[in-house]
Amino acid sequence: ISSQQRYCRPCSSFSSFILFFSSDPEFSHRTTSTNLRLPPSAHSTFYLSYISMSTKRKEPSPNMPHKDFTLPPGDGTRVCVGGGAGFIGSHIARRLKAAGYHVTVVDWKKNEFMEEKEFCDVFLHEDLRKLEVAARACKGCQQVYNLAADMGGMGFIVSNESVLSFNNTAISMNMLEAARRAGARDFFYASSACVYNEAKQEDVSNPGLVEADAWPARPQDMYGLEKLYSEEMALAYGRDFEMNVRLARFHNIYGPRGTWRGGREKVPAAFCRKAITSKEEFEMWGDGLQTRSFTYIDDCVEGVLRLMFSKCDVPINLGSTEMVDMIAFAKIAMSFEKKNLKIKHIDGPMGVRGRNSNSKLILEKLEWEPTITIAEGLKKTYFWIKDEIEKVRKEGSEAVDFSTSEIVKQVDDSLMQLGEAEEKTEAK
Repeated sequence: ISSQQRYCRPCSSFSSFILFFSSDPEFSHRTTSTNLRLPPSAHSTFYLSYISMSTKRKEPSPNMPHKDFTLPPGDGTRVCVGGGAGFIGSHIARRLKAAGYHVTVVDWKKNEFMEEKEFCDVFLHEDLRKLEVAARACKGCQQVYNLAADMGGMGFIVSNESVLSFNNTAISMNMLEAARRAGARDFFYASSACVYNEAKQEDVSNPGLVEADAWPARPQDMYGLEKLYSEEMALAYGRDFEMNVRLARFHNIYGPRGTWRGGREKVPAAFCRKAITSKEEFEMWGDGLQTRSFTYIDDCVEGVLRLMFSKCDVPINLGSTEMVDMIAFAKIAMSFEKKNLKIKHIDGPMGVRGRNSNSKLILEKLEWEPTITIAEGLKKTYFWIKDEIEKVRKEGSEAVDFSTSEIVKQVDDSLMQLGEAEEKTEAK
C-alpha cells in the first residue's frame, strides 16, 4: 500500500492475517467492522494484526453531515430521571443538570462512582415498584426519563428471568402512570435490542436489525419480552393522553463509571477487567464467534437527548453499526497494553449468535447516528477500569480474582424486600 492510500479493502475471509505497511505514521487501517487507528510509529513500519470477523461485512453508510444539536437551556425546568443513579441514567441526568434543568433522580441504589451533586438536584433513594414513589418523583416535572430497570449482563439475565419480569414490569407501569398524573409533556423509555425476534439473530453475520424485526414477537428471554411490552404500553399512553412518548432501543451501552464487577457487568467491562488482570489466559464464555455492536455512553446520551427533543414518535435503534465477534473484541481490549493472552473458552451463556444495529431510521428521523468507534470508546473504558482496580487493590483486596466472571444465581431478595416494606407500612 502506498503512503497515499488511506485504507485497505476489507478481507472476505472469516479469520485473516492482515499485514499493514505505511510510511505515514498517521496511517489508519479501516474495515467495515472495526475502525482501529494504529499508533504513531517510526518511518516505514510494518504492523501485524489478527482480525477475526464474520464473513459478511456491513458496508459503511455514505458520509453525511449530522444535524447540529444543542440541548435547550433548562432554566430550572423540572425533570425526573427514573433509575438516574444507574450507569446510563446518571450520565443523562448529569448532562441535563449541567444545562440548567432541575433534576430529580429516583433509584433504589446509590451511585458508587458519582457524587449526587454531580448529576441531580434532588435524590430520592426509594423503590419505583411503588406507584406512590413514582408519583412523588414525577410531580411537577415536564419531562420524565425512565431508565430504571433491574438488569445486568447475560449471566444475570438468564438466571433471574422471573424476578426481572416482575420488577421491571412494575417499574415501567408506575413510571408511565406517574408521568401521566404529573401532566408531563415528554416521556422517554429506555428499551433494548433484546426486544428483537430471536430468529433474526441466528447468523453471526447479522446485517443489522431494523425496527420492524421486533414483530412477530419472539425475544430470546423474558427481559426482552418485558421491554417490548413496555414499549407498547408507552405507545398506548401516547395515543390516549397528551404526552409525547419517545422510545430508544439501546445496543450494548458501555463506558466509564459503570458496573465492572460482581456479576451484573456487561461484556465490555468484563473483557477490560480480564485483559487487565489475567496473566496467562483470557477466559471467555462460549466459542467467541457470536457478534455484537457496542455503543459508547457519550453517543447514547447524545442520542437520547436528540430523540427527546425531536418529533420521532416511533421506536428507534440507538446503537453503533460497528460489529465485531467476541474474539476480536477481546483482542482489542488486550491491545491497549500490548497483551497477547491465550483465549480459554468455557461454558457459559452466550445469548444470540449475531446482533447488530441498523441506523437507517435514526438517520432519517434525527439526521444523526453514533460515531464513536470501539477502539476509541473501549480504550477510555479500559483505563478507567484499570484505575478502579488499583483503588480496590490499595484498599487491601489483593486476593480478589478479577480475571473470571460469575453467573449471578437466582435470587428473590428484591421481591422479599418489597413485601417486607409493605408489611412494615401496614403495621404502622
